[in-house]
Amino acid sequence: MSFSTLGLTAALQKAVSDAGFTEPYPIQQMAIPPILAGKDVLGVAQTGSGKTASYALPVIQLVQRMPETRNRHIKALVLVPTRELAVQVEEVFFQFSKSLPQKVKSMPVFGGVSINPQMMKLNGVEILVATPGRLLDLLDHKALHLSDVKLLVLDEADKMLNLGFKEEMTRIFGMLPYIRQNLLFSATLGKEVNTITEMLLRDPVKVEVQEAVQNLDIIQQIAYSVEDSRKGPLLRYLIKEQNMQQVLVFTSSIHRAEAVVQKLVANKIDAESIHSKRSQGARTDALQDFKSGRLRVLVATDIMSRGIDIPFLPFVINYELPRSPKDYIHRIGRTGRAENPGEAIALVSKEEEHHFGVIQKKMKRKVVLKPTTEIDLKGY
Repeated sequence: MSFSTLGLTAALQKAVSDAGFTEPYPIQQMAIPPILAGKDVLGVAQTGSGKTASYALPVIQLVQRMPETRNRHIKALVLVPTRELAVQVEEVFFQFSKSLPQKVKSMPVFGGVSINPQMMKLNGVEILVATPGRLLDLLDHKALHLSDVKLLVLDEADKMLNLGFKEEMTRIFGMLPYIRQNLLFSATLGKEVNTITEMLLRDPVKVEVQEAVQNLDIIQQIAYSVEDSRKGPLLRYLIKEQNMQQVLVFTSSIHRAEAVVQKLVANKIDAESIHSKRSQGARTDALQDFKSGRLRVLVATDIMSRGIDIPFLPFVINYELPRSPKDYIHRIGRTGRAENPGEAIALVSKEEEHHFGVIQKKMKRKVVLKPTTEIDLKGY
């Protein structure tokens, strides 16, 4: 099956192709058509299943067809549990919409940072990706309005409930128009999620993707305990000392990806980044150079890693641990493909050790943390 069969416009199909997607994931095959048909959808899918694109693509298309609204009256609202997810989801909207003939403006908002810059940037926003608390702050400041929202998306609803957002979500639901399309995605369907499903969704289409089992047996996993300030030098040390010639490095943000690349290049290690803020031409060139072996190190964010499919990729390095154990398994699964062995390395700071323990429990694999205090990183 191809994206051309799902009902997407030619412009969005081109955006999908430019992003390196060749065939839709199962969740995309099942969710995109009913969303485009205006149906409420209940999606059950794990992280790494392609679910963000499964709603982002049709939401963009539907928003394009909506009539103009007054400024600061958004058309689509995406609620997410964490700042990191807000940024990652908006990257997907940005990635697919930035080259479209009819522009669609999206923006992430989240707490933990000053509200004033976010308030100033809301002009013209049509798709807002928000954490519940910060959205309520913006509404209290009358910085935006929900009266014209035609589409509501709840992503990782189970996590929002686990993090205690039930009261905030209920307040937000009360401010939304009664007539709207609702999309709810969750990794699990517990009692509270079912309650929200019954409250929000009208005759929903249910789409569910069973979790794929990743063969971790052929992947050699190594982890290093390292202070955050020594991660950069340790990364460069490992690449040089082991003479790694094709290395995929994962970071959790665009800013960190750029910083890692700058330091690698300054230390004469050929490296490029791939993320949604780079031009399409730059992303395509970097990916092709990496696949062909002309580029030694590619530093990627999770969102932009989908097109990286290499039969034999010898090294994957987690410079930062991802937010979800599923993301970790998805990352290291880039190596060890087609029954070829691969090596997955994690650089784990003191603050990340507990989370790394959670990841190991999920993988059902024990990975010993090697100390690095005795490694002389001077000059790296």
